[in-house]
Amino acid sequence: MTLSFSVNWDYRCPFARNAHEHLVTGLRAGADWDVTFVAFSLDQAHVAEGEAPVFDRPADFPALFVNQAGIVVRDRYPDRFFDAHLALFAARHDRGLDVRDREVVTGVLGELGLPVAEITAAIDEGWPLEVYRKEHTGWVEEHRAFGVPTFVRDGQAVFVRLMHRPAGNGPLAVSTVERVVDLVAGWPELNELKHTTIPR
Repeated sequence: MTLSFSVNWDYRCPFARNAHEHLVTGLRAGADWDVTFVAFSLDQAHVAEGEAPVFDRPADFPALFVNQAGIVVRDRYPDRFFDAHLALFAARHDRGLDVRDREVVTGVLGELGLPVAEITAAIDEGWPLEVYRKEHTGWVEEHRAFGVPTFVRDGQAVFVRLMHRPAGNGPLAVSTVERVVDLVAGWPELNELKHTTIPR
């Protein structure tokens, strides 16, 4: 039976990177999942009450560019989304690049052979920003999401921090994600579980 759930992302979060590597690795290993990938803005999540949304502040647009690029690839080039998704996370967290820099982002996409001119033109048209606003706002209003990665299944939303990466291990990725998703809707009585120390 197909397991359906949603997960949000912002490329600047290392925990989102960990979770999404598990998701992509698991799907590539043949996991029977129907996953909806949703863009989320950590910048907007930290806007003080009464301040204008980052989606309406052009000075903040450089920080929003990378997630818009992910949206365009997801929606216009879905067969390349996993490649771009992992590469944009890696650009920030493995390569130490500044993904607020438009040229950095387009460079990463270009390395993958993606149509950079078409992707940037789409962002300049404005529709990816509106999709971004709608997805972020919808998750805040419907699920009270405050960060990434948040998993949603059957109306239940849970913010998760996975401390490890799958390193290409398909079975590990599948078991990790399915354990998380099972807890989301399968055991809502567990509201919070956090280790007091982190093994190093």
